Amino acid sequence: MELANKVAIVTGGGAGIGKAIALRLARAGADIVIADIDLGVAVETARQIEGLGRRAEVARTDVTRKDEIEALVAQALEVGRIDILVNNAGVENITPLFEIDETEWDRILNVNLKGAFLCSQVVAGAMTADGQAGKIVNIGSIAGVMPPKGEPHYAASKGGIHILTKQLAAELAPYHINVNAVAPGVVRNGLSTSQSLADPERADKIAQTIPLGRVGSPQDIANAVTFLASNEADYITGVILPVDGGILIGGLQLG
Repeated sequence: MELANKVAIVTGGGAGIGKAIALRLARAGADIVIADIDLGVAVETARQIEGLGRRAEVARTDVTRKDEIEALVAQALEVGRIDILVNNAGVENITPLFEIDETEWDRILNVNLKGAFLCSQVVAGAMTADGQAGKIVNIGSIAGVMPPKGEPHYAASKGGIHILTKQLAAELAPYHINVNAVAPGVVRNGLSTSQSLADPERADKIAQTIPLGRVGSPQDIANAVTFLASNEADYITGVILPVDGGILIGGLQLG
């Protein structure tokens, strides 16, 4: 999957799944703009990308603020035409229904869903301005398909991402911008179900119930994102791709 001389923005690209995505895209030849609210981890990831011989820029970005996203896009355009956007930035809290207050609900929905919308809106505007094709890949979750216990706000945000992906795909198809989503399952060192995976015994029990016999890794997600960002996926749009080891077919109940 050749991405030579492409420019990719990866939100939340400093750590976890986002870092794996940024490094994988760089290995495929892309220059990377890392947007992250944690500047320290973003700088370290940028250093690793530069070690691969690719250019890396860092922008401290709160994806809930349109002005900061506009500044991010302006910085990315200094690197070159924006070819790829990966909407990875996200937060997750495991909180029972009756304990979720408005502040927590708003934070989850604002970062996970509003952030992806704003980034897509601004970046797509830049992509369409020069009339060339582009790729947007959103990070959803199997929680948006099969909601786990104790995370109604997270599940709602990821379900929203899946629908947003289809809507954007329809609206941006005339501009030759493909929009797809990857829906991770249980991922070690990622965001999904991170609290349960912190317990090795719990992680082992979960792995035994996954059809492919293991939990996922950030690299599993990064590989799928790289495919959808490449020319090999030019005829794919509006797809929600589960990367879950078969959880959705196996019926594992998370939570």
